[in-house]
Amino acid sequence: MTNEPQAQLQPGNASDGDYRLQGVLDFVTVPQLLTESENIFKQNNSDIHIDLSGVTQSNSAGLGLLLEWVCRAQAQNKSIRFQNIPAELAAIANAGEVMPLLPLVE
Repeated sequence: MTNEPQAQLQPGNASDGDYRLQGVLDFVTVPQLLTESENIFKQNNSDIHIDLSGVTQSNSAGLGLLLEWVCRAQAQNKSIRFQNIPAELAAIANAGEVMPLLPLVE
């Protein structure tokens, strides 16, 4: 039995459009998260806020996921914001010079 890393996007406690991402963001978990998140963008009429404080580990796949979510939100005329970006993910975004593309909440 393999012990594959898990990641989940769960509704937050506040309002519609509020979510919490937790777990490992890598090349195994990101494709599943991307598929699972399609309904969020289709069904959600409000702006989207994603708290990243539960992300325990990430690589460039995690950054790709966030950037894809930004593109999907823009395509559907929705606002998306990320909060509590982990240092590891921020370092990858800074190294790739794409941090300005991520709408962050302080």
